[in-house]
Amino acid sequence: MSACGYSLAGRGSFLPSYIQTIGVPAFVNRTQVFNLEEQLTQKVRSEFIGRGKYKIVPEAANVDALLSGEVLTVTSTPSSFGSQQLASRYTLRMIARVELRDQRENKVLWQNPALVFSQDFDLQSGATTLDPAAFFGQDTNAFDRMTTDFAKTIVSAILEAF
Repeated sequence: MSACGYSLAGRGSFLPSYIQTIGVPAFVNRTQVFNLEEQLTQKVRSEFIGRGKYKIVPEAANVDALLSGEVLTVTSTPSSFGSQQLASRYTLRMIARVELRDQRENKVLWQNPALVFSQDFDLQSGATTLDPAAFFGQDTNAFDRMTTDFAKTIVSAILEAF
C-alpha cells in the first residue's frame, strides 16, 4: 500500500536532508525600537524549536544553515480618529529582510528582502507621540502579536516552501 503524500500542516520540510543544525544569531535592528531584534530573534528560535525537527543554535559558525534577519523600518500611522479628530487608533508597520543560507553549498535556500507586518492598537489616553518606539512601550500586546506573527510566517515559509 503506497502513501498518499499528505502530511500534517506545519510538520513537513523542504530543506535538504543534511541540514540538521540551523544557526539563528540575533537579528540586526536598524530602527529606534529598543529590544526589537531580541524579541524577534527569540520568537523565531522558539518557533523552529516548536517544530521539533532541527537543532537551533544562536551561533553563525559550525551550522548547516544560517538564518539572518534585519529589521529595516518600523512606522506608526493613525488609522482611526475620535470625535475631536485626534488619532485614537494606530497601525504599526514593520519591514524586515530575512535570508536562510545553506552553509555547505553556500546558496540561498529562502529569502524575502521586504517582509511586511502590521498590527493595529488603540492609543492609550493622554498619549500624543508618533514615535514608533514609544508605541511599542504602550501596547506590549500589539508588539507581542506582531513578533509572534513574524516568527510563525518565516518558519512556515521556510519549512513548508511557501
